[in-house]
Amino acid sequence: MSLARVHNFSVSLDGFATGEALSREAPFGHAGERLHQWMFATRWWHERSGDAGGTSGADDVFVRRFEPGIGAEIMGAGKYGYPGWHEDPEWKGWWGPNPPFHTPTFVLTRHTRPPLAMEGGTTFHFLDASPADALKTAREAAGGKDVRIGGGATVIREFLAARLIDHLHVVVVPIVLGRGVRLWDGLEGLERDYAVDTVTTSSGVTHLTFERTAR
Repeated sequence: MSLARVHNFSVSLDGFATGEALSREAPFGHAGERLHQWMFATRWWHERSGDAGGTSGADDVFVRRFEPGIGAEIMGAGKYGYPGWHEDPEWKGWWGPNPPFHTPTFVLTRHTRPPLAMEGGTTFHFLDASPADALKTAREAAGGKDVRIGGGATVIREFLAARLIDHLHVVVVPIVLGRGVRLWDGLEGLERDYAVDTVTTSSGVTHLTFERTAR
């Protein structure tokens, strides 16, 4: 069976994956872009942005694992758009006409709408489904490849609580946000089901990888 994978998911030292007061103008609320500066510095990011340079160390190695072997993505409504996006029939996500997913992408929302085909192979499907049912649907669309669980924190927490995540990559960024949406709440004892490894890099972040051992 294909795996359910999380990659490059950044949290603060106090466990917040996004800040407070999210809006169209502030997708991560008061956190701004501070959780993702480590990624913006990598060579991978510079290549995707059409720029030269960027770092080529461990951060770059980790961030490049985002895409290989992925056949579908699942994300929450809060990753797809700002609060209230469902009231805007013209909203097509944050990423412009060619989103970076290039696969069937399933948005978990109570406000369903018809599928939305974008450039580059991404088609957004809007599902009102449980984590288990959404994963089953995404696996069918993935054609034997793995399914990426893209976030945000609430969606990943729900999939972890249901023990549906096989590979979890969390990046702990050395900032304190104090408020927002936390990843780890209600997941006491999660580590017992996983082999955990850590890598700390010169950028100051720590990469935590969880590989599921109990199935």
